[in-house]
Amino acid sequence: MDILYLLIPLSLVLVFVIAALFWWSLKSGQYEDLEGPGHRILMDDDRTDVLKSGSIVDPDQSAAGEK
Repeated sequence: MDILYLLIPLSLVLVFVIAALFWWSLKSGQYEDLEGPGHRILMDDDRTDVLKSGSIVDPDQSAAGEK
């Protein structure tokens, strides 16, 4: 029975911490755009290719230079 004196306040503190973190995430805009990241994955930009070196190469210009 003595353990309840520890577990009840500890559970209340845990509930308040979780509620505070959830409230902070709502206020900071974590749930504003739920569909945007999923759509960005599907959008493919064929105009530019990124090389391993990090430079951006336009495939139209590189193909014209090889001719």
